[in-house]
Formats: sequence, C-alpha cells, structure tokens
Amino acid sequence: MKILRSPSELRTYQAKSSASVGFVPTMGALHRGHLTLVERARQENDEVVVSIFVNPLQFDQAADLGNYPRTEESDVTALEAAGVHALFLPTEAQMYGDGGQYTVDEAPFSQALCGADRPGHFKGVLTVVLKLLNLVRPTRLYLGEKDYQQYQLIKGLVEAFFLEIDVIGVPTQREPDGLAMSSRNQRLNPEQRQRAAGLYRLLQSADSDAWVTAELVKLGFIVDYVVTKDGRRFGAVQLGSGNQAIRLIDNVRISA
Repeated sequence: MKILRSPSELRTYQAKSSASVGFVPTMGALHRGHLTLVERARQENDEVVVSIFVNPLQFDQAADLGNYPRTEESDVTALEAAGVHALFLPTEAQMYGDGGQYTVDEAPFSQALCGADRPGHFKGVLTVVLKLLNLVRPTRLYLGEKDYQQYQLIKGLVEAFFLEIDVIGVPTQREPDGLAMSSRNQRLNPEQRQRAAGLYRLLQSADSDAWVTAELVKLGFIVDYVVTKDGRRFGAVQLGSGNQAIRLIDNVRISA
C-alpha cells in the first residue's frame, strides 16, 4: 500500500495508473463498517484509494474535534490487510490552503435533521468531499448508509457539479446487538455501550416518533431528534454531558 501524504504525491501516483478507482473517504478510527466499503470497492474497481482526514470544518464544537479518536497506526495496518492500494493522508494546511475562504453549501436539506443541530456541519462535509473528489478523481465513491443524510447530500453534490463519479451507498454495518458501527463508539464506557443499543431497537418501533423519543429519554439519552421522513426513521442522540457527550446517529427503513 502506498502512503501518500500530500496532493503532489497523490498526483504522482495517479500519473502511473489508468485503472478504475474506487474511493472511500474516512476520518480514520476505522472499524468493520469502513472495511466493508473497502471490500465493495475492491470488488468493483481495479484499484482502491482510501483517505483519512479529520476535517475541522465539519465540527461545530472544538471539544468534539479534540475528542475524535485518531488511530493512524492501527488504521494503516487494517487497510494494508484489506488490500487497499493507496492511502491519502493530507494535512489541514494542504486541504485548506485558502484558510477555508471557499466553501460549498446546500439548502434546505442540509439544514434539517443533523444540520439543524450542527450549524455548518454539512457545509464542512460537502466542501471537503468536493476537494477530495477533485484530488482523487475516482471512478466510484463508496459511502455508508448510516450517515444517510450525508450520503444523499454528497450524491446531490456529484450530480449538481456534473462530476462523472458513481456514488454507491453501502448498507449500515451493525454490532450483534444492532448498534450501528461508528468511530465514536470507541468513546463509550461499558455502561453507555450497553445503553447505546437501545437506539436501533427503538427506531424500529411501529409507534410514533414522539413515543420513541420518550422511550429514549427514559433510557438516559439526550435526544436531538427522531424524525420519520421518506420511508426512513432518523434518530440522533447523545450519551454523557458537556465536553464528554458522545453523539450517535442511526436510521432504519420503516414499512408503510
């Protein structure tokens, strides 16, 4: 696996290849959900490129950015074992040489659900993804459906800017008790981890969003939202408080 630590190194790598490229953008702290994206990309492309970049522009709270797990050594080991061809590891200075002056925004979908609770979050996501797509120039882009709102926004971005990239959504990978795999799960203490499985269980309920919200509160969650929209129920909750709060999101299909 080639480790590329700058856009110039990435360009040099690209110049030696004319293969189809599957791209998996991540913020590191990799888990089986990420590796499932890699596996799908390997099946459908000649080469697989993964990026790891903890994007400061999509964090609305400095504490959340500071607490985000960074596990580069184990991530590299996992990606090598998974057969990734190249890993792109840019720095903040390289990605935001303009100081964040130029950004990409969307309305109104990005301002609902997670966007309502995290102002500017999706502007940061869309901006960094567009930069990464222009740098990597993949054939196909692979995204997990756990972040379904993000998946839809990025798909719309690709279409709106006429990028010739196929956006592939991959179903959410779950722990045996149903908890959606997430890098943030690493921050849960044992008691929180046990409670966290209740999010998926309750989102599947046939009862109303209001009832699900009330039940989540009983379990000790701080509920940002529970919303059923377009055949899916979306939920975002927090465990813990203050700077140590851990935010979890999930979504499930709801039968009509």
